[in-house]
Amino acid sequence: MQGLCFFAPAFNDSKGDFSVSTKVVKFGGSSLADANQFIKVANIIKADPARKYVVPSAPGKRNPKDTKVTDMLYACYDMATRGGDFEGMFSSIKSRYNDIIEGLGLDMSLDDEFETIERGFKARAGRDYAASRGEYLNGKILAKYLGFAFVDAADVIFFANDSKLKLEETCHAVKERLDEVGNAVIPGFYGSMPNDTIKTFSRGGSDITGSIVAAAMGVDLYENWTDVSGFLVCDPRIVPDPVPIKTITYQELRELSYMGAGVLHEDAIFPVRKSCIPINIKNTNKPDDPGTMIVENDGGDSSEYVITGIAGHCGFVTVTIEKDMMNSELGFGRKVLEVFENYGISFEHMPSGIDTMSIVVHKSEYEEKEEQIIRALERSVHPDRIDVDRDVALVAVVGRGMRKQRGTAARIFAALAHAKVNVKMIDQGSSELNIIVGISNEDFETSIKSIYDIFVTERL
Repeated sequence: MQGLCFFAPAFNDSKGDFSVSTKVVKFGGSSLADANQFIKVANIIKADPARKYVVPSAPGKRNPKDTKVTDMLYACYDMATRGGDFEGMFSSIKSRYNDIIEGLGLDMSLDDEFETIERGFKARAGRDYAASRGEYLNGKILAKYLGFAFVDAADVIFFANDSKLKLEETCHAVKERLDEVGNAVIPGFYGSMPNDTIKTFSRGGSDITGSIVAAAMGVDLYENWTDVSGFLVCDPRIVPDPVPIKTITYQELRELSYMGAGVLHEDAIFPVRKSCIPINIKNTNKPDDPGTMIVENDGGDSSEYVITGIAGHCGFVTVTIEKDMMNSELGFGRKVLEVFENYGISFEHMPSGIDTMSIVVHKSEYEEKEEQIIRALERSVHPDRIDVDRDVALVAVVGRGMRKQRGTAARIFAALAHAKVNVKMIDQGSSELNIIVGISNEDFETSIKSIYDIFVTERL
């Protein structure tokens, strides 16, 4: 039954670790950008026998001016399909991998693989095929370096003809194969279509592969290794050096991700959430940092700062409809939302009063259709008045601790008032997990700073 966990590994919140016997570990592109990073990754894996299944990304940037191998593969393939001379660019890609092999002192060659890929480019095997080779080749090298089995993701991860993941069939194939081979490297980012062509994930990339392997094998923990030590309470571009989030629930993660925080995409966590497997976001370059633990439930409401995170977006429009006695008019709300639906616009929030109803939408989607929407609303519900505010930003304050802490909303509004920020809209979910405020775009950063200060800085 989704949402209920009948078994979960024991979590020691005071120490910030789990007692686990089997882990899936996924490493991002920055973690595998060169030979030195490979050595760090291997040391991390060998330090814990529980790290049995490894999901690598393609090599990322070695420095800020460098190019990711995936981007190089896309560009190389595009040049090949245009009939251009792509040999020079392809040689650069080969050099990236050969440098890693040489730096690791491995006795191996990828020449056969490079020849196959080159033929695939000339035969127009597809952009998904081209992009997937980054993970494929990195997986080959990492498996050799670790002494693990290499399992091609195309052999165990399956998409249907409509490009949707066949999760049940995939999990069965993954488990059957990994039970046979033991410790293994499974490249991230791709699988195969029914006609055996390569298909990449549209969003989430290698994160999704790691999540699938974790769910299929029923592991105790999914470690997602990157170049940051977990999630932060808010955007470090707005608040310098914000504190890290130690523990976050899947529900909080979804709220923050929806409001624009740079966290894991929902597709990447669905398989493990359904299986009640926790995720630990860790830093390859600082492996001793505890990182952020993502769990289904934290019964102790142990959020240190009452709030868990702050996130938001600029660029919204609020359309407010006023009409006397609208609350007694059957179907009024449905008619209003139907107008927006007919013009292909989804609403973000819908705060309302006894005689008013506000619809919050993305400005970019609304602007070109404004006149048609206003006319359609007038025809459909005959309002007394329609007001449009085109200068709205939304800030969400999320935290499981808010459920048991009195006065949280009052503290938010006190912080905004002290910062001289005018609140245009207030929306609180019934779960009491988040409070969303609408403010002017120019007050967006000021609002986040003031809320961070009152909940976090004052406690440091």
